[in-house]
Amino acid sequence: MELREIRNITIVGAGTMGSGCAQVFAGAGYPVVLQSRTQATLDKAMAGIRSDLLFLAERGVGRKEDIDPTIGRITVAQDLEEAVSDADFVLENAAENLELKQDLFRRMDQVVRPETILATNTSVMSITEIASKSEGRDRIIGTHWWNPPYLLPLVEVVRTEDSDQEVIDVTMALMRKIGKRPVFVKKDVPGFVANRLQHALFREAISIVEHDIADAATVDEAIKASWAMRLPVLAPMEGMDYGGLDLIFAIHGYIFKHLEDSHEPSPYLQEKVERGELGFKTGGVGFLTWTPEQMKDLRRNLLDYLARAVASSADGSTGPNDAPAQV
Repeated sequence: MELREIRNITIVGAGTMGSGCAQVFAGAGYPVVLQSRTQATLDKAMAGIRSDLLFLAERGVGRKEDIDPTIGRITVAQDLEEAVSDADFVLENAAENLELKQDLFRRMDQVVRPETILATNTSVMSITEIASKSEGRDRIIGTHWWNPPYLLPLVEVVRTEDSDQEVIDVTMALMRKIGKRPVFVKKDVPGFVANRLQHALFREAISIVEHDIADAATVDEAIKASWAMRLPVLAPMEGMDYGGLDLIFAIHGYIFKHLEDSHEPSPYLQEKVERGELGFKTGGVGFLTWTPEQMKDLRRNLLDYLARAVASSADGSTGPNDAPAQV
């Protein structure tokens, strides 16, 4: 069965994620309406998109001559109802506030066309709860992008209890068409897939420091210099098959009883927060202590590293299961 074609995109919310998603869709040739309540936010978003496109072109991801045409495909709007009225696919990027998102989807559901797909870019919230105040719940789906959205290829497509199968299929196809690597999440659970894995690692890392097994810098070095180097070609499920499930079973039988399994945030982390030691947000004091130069270098090095990875993927140096990376 041929899937319906998506032609017009609306992005609700023009912060870091919203503007980045707009950039990706526009770069893939789609006309995009980028909506925010304030013109100042929209002006900042458009300036950021131009800066990001230039950054990518200077690193071999895209071309400078494509920057103006890409930006030209983005129209800005402040009125929500007007912005979504002609959309085939709407992607919401508002703040992580359940009541705010529920109200947005209720309002959008009342004015969009019957066939319009409504997606939320929440990173942890229940998509089913977000959709609960809307009548057309079968058209609502989760699409969790990763930051920065113009560099990281993963999009988690999350079904709700009511999502129509065609909505899922069209959304998966759309994400592939714009160069993303969508994964289908069969159950609407908090954190979906990648965030559950990420925060399980964070929990154990904090526990190791909290219980004075090693300091924070050692935890990071141990990860960077060992299994993190294998992850691009040997992720967890592949690694267990590679090593042998009998070995994994034996190791788990010994070590699981010693791993952190708390169901509340770490008291050590809570103390940090209460003291105002929030990391980069508070001058560089967190688990580690950073100078302004170190913080600037880390941000630049991260973006440079991701851009090189995307450029290498676009050059065809990816593995046999990798989709071409586009931004």
